[in-house]
Amino acid sequence: MKKALSIILWTFCLMCIGCTDNKNVNGEKEVVFETTLGDIRVKLYNDTPGHRDNFIKNVNDGMYTDVTFHRVIRNFMIQTGDPKTRHEGYPVKTDENGDTIVERIPAEVVYPTHFNKRGVLAAARDGDDENPQRMSDKFQFYIVTGKICTPEDLRSYETAREQRDAEALFAKKQIENKEQIDALRAARDKNKLSDVLEKLQDEARYEVSENPPLTFNKEQERAYKIHGGAPWLDGEYTVFGEVIEGMKIVEQIQKTKTNANDIPLREIRIKNVYVVE
Repeated sequence: MKKALSIILWTFCLMCIGCTDNKNVNGEKEVVFETTLGDIRVKLYNDTPGHRDNFIKNVNDGMYTDVTFHRVIRNFMIQTGDPKTRHEGYPVKTDENGDTIVERIPAEVVYPTHFNKRGVLAAARDGDDENPQRMSDKFQFYIVTGKICTPEDLRSYETAREQRDAEALFAKKQIENKEQIDALRAARDKNKLSDVLEKLQDEARYEVSENPPLTFNKEQERAYKIHGGAPWLDGEYTVFGEVIEGMKIVEQIQKTKTNANDIPLREIRIKNVYVVE
């Protein structure tokens, strides 16, 4: 009797395992890309709903079917999603002056919950100068391959980000104090001018140091040390999903040879893409 009961319980356990296999317990949407090299399956985070919904709409609208991986950088990332790379192309939208309209969506940077570890899905975007709000490209995205990082590497990224932000704040303070600075220059009062600039620079450094723009926690340090990633992008790009199957295909794509502009020499396309129901 005990033997029969054990068999029944074992069978029930196997059935339960089979029922939960490949199920997303967090209710996150999953998308499969059928590429010319193999399939890549990703899940989309629920705490970046704008990007999740926009991505699903792009999939359902066929925006990603037939696009190429148009930018590949080894030990960094693979980028795709540009509808203009399809064989049939995508009509470029222009404003009343004939200038190209860059289609963007608001950023959803959920940092440090989501960071640029190996395998994450993140939105591409234009640089800060032309896009200070760091809004995401409506279509293009990248998958991080990255590189292994030591604690020393992470400290250097933190220092570089702090220096960059301090310099930017110093420049802003100079603009805010332009009238005083111009007057000192006109009076050729080099000593007073030097004192004012030094004071503004010290203020900028102190303010940034009080609220560091980039710090890595233990989870990030462990992920970057063991699996790798692109920590220099953290906190500045919207990370909205991750690969759950097919990283070997991602690795294959990143190893393809490219030209001087990081464009693959052989065409790699997404043949089909669909939301998993």
